[in-house]
Amino acid sequence: MITKINSCGLKGIDGYIISVETGVSGGFPAWEIVGLPDASVRESKERIRSALNNTGYVVPGRRIVINLAPADVKKEGAYLDLPITVGLLTASEQIFCGSLSKAAFMGELSLDGAVRRIDGVLPMVIKAYQSGMTEIFVPFDNAEEAAVVSGANVYGVRSLGQLIDHLTGKRMIAPTKVNIDEIFGKAAKYTYDFSEVKGQENVKRAMEVAAAGGHNVLLIGPPGSGKTMLAQRLPTILPDLTFDEALESTKIHSIAGKMPKGAPMILTRPFRSPHHTVSAVALSGGGSNPKPGEISLSHNGVLFLDELPEFRKDALEVMRQPLEDGVVTITRVQGSYSYPCNVMLVASMNPCPCGYYGDRKHDCTCTPKKIAAYLGKVSGPLLDRIDLHIEVPAVEYDELDSKEKPESSADIKKRVDRARKIQTERYRGTGVYSNSGLTPSLVEKYCVLSGAANNMLKAAFESLGMSGRAYNRVLKVARTIADLDGSDIIGESHIAEAVQYRSLDRKFWA
Repeated sequence: MITKINSCGLKGIDGYIISVETGVSGGFPAWEIVGLPDASVRESKERIRSALNNTGYVVPGRRIVINLAPADVKKEGAYLDLPITVGLLTASEQIFCGSLSKAAFMGELSLDGAVRRIDGVLPMVIKAYQSGMTEIFVPFDNAEEAAVVSGANVYGVRSLGQLIDHLTGKRMIAPTKVNIDEIFGKAAKYTYDFSEVKGQENVKRAMEVAAAGGHNVLLIGPPGSGKTMLAQRLPTILPDLTFDEALESTKIHSIAGKMPKGAPMILTRPFRSPHHTVSAVALSGGGSNPKPGEISLSHNGVLFLDELPEFRKDALEVMRQPLEDGVVTITRVQGSYSYPCNVMLVASMNPCPCGYYGDRKHDCTCTPKKIAAYLGKVSGPLLDRIDLHIEVPAVEYDELDSKEKPESSADIKKRVDRARKIQTERYRGTGVYSNSGLTPSLVEKYCVLSGAANNMLKAAFESLGMSGRAYNRVLKVARTIADLDGSDIIGESHIAEAVQYRSLDRKFWA
């Protein structure tokens, strides 16, 4: 007898349908799995054998052939344990159930028959539902994550015995239901707030501009000036995640196995801060079985690189294309995998190895050669992709001792939200959602300058020796500053502030 059971696999951020075909026939007892299975799929035979024995069923002593279609795509992971087991039980006529053409199964089995959590369940369920499958069986620990797919009946399965009872009609499993509005209403609150940062008002203003336009930021200053503290609070002034953004971020974290415990979705802007020893592959994504890297895990959020010059040069340079395109493409022999990475890059660094070059209170102990070598670890092309270069000076005692309450994140966020709303309306239908994503043609169309502003930008371009990319980025930042002011035309003051944010690369890297 031959049966066909539906399941789903992963390719990049998307799922694809796998048909598990099981044939049981007479002949010498043997068990073959074909269709490009990897080691974890081939090892499923022993997990399934033990799970069946502990549930009161057996692997029939006949010839068993299991084909995983499409046969030309490599299958990886233990999530095929459950569909293979269901196919084996139905093909050997150990259980009898109705049609399973509208059902999909995914889950890993333990030796005692329990169904274990798997990674990447959300994109699998989305693909299964889009392909017409409405009854979807997943591990119980994945059920709430899978149930965010509206319209699908998702069943959380704790054990193989429980699944068999459901399929044979003995004891039904109640479908898992989640209330999306209720989930978003209980979104986790940030533990940080800008009201905790005393002083640094000019830097806070720059962070507000960055948040309002989705711009990349480089913070340069001595140790203890508050660079990390400011970066950690940037997500608190970013606009709230939309449902589509949350869904896309959840898919990436699900594939990577990074979902927060007990949370069905990613509800706040991601903030990732990898250590400077991170490899290029861990940062951009990859491996023999490609997985998302830190830059993709930061999608729709913030990627913070502390002590930027300490990162490996190959790791920094590999980010140049993803930062520009908003997507990472990883090519392997078995195919290409694409992961989105629409991130805000926030980097921080000292101006020299000792950290006190240019500081008014401390003497720098570094030689000019050491300073040049240290700054040279950050390439010009990477600097060009960072819109705002901000100097973070040491905080004065009077600022720290002040009893005046600094502005809160909630107050700053109101202004950021207003600016983002202007941008959403302006760019509707263009595929662009913030000023940082403007293409050259859109820059020309929407970054309209007054006469005085145009003259000022021309003078700055010539005196600072800007590149074409830097010129475009100054216009984008000026457009954001104008949006914060509620102005349709970019004025002289907007250009002056935007140019100020591009001057540090000339001060330190000249």
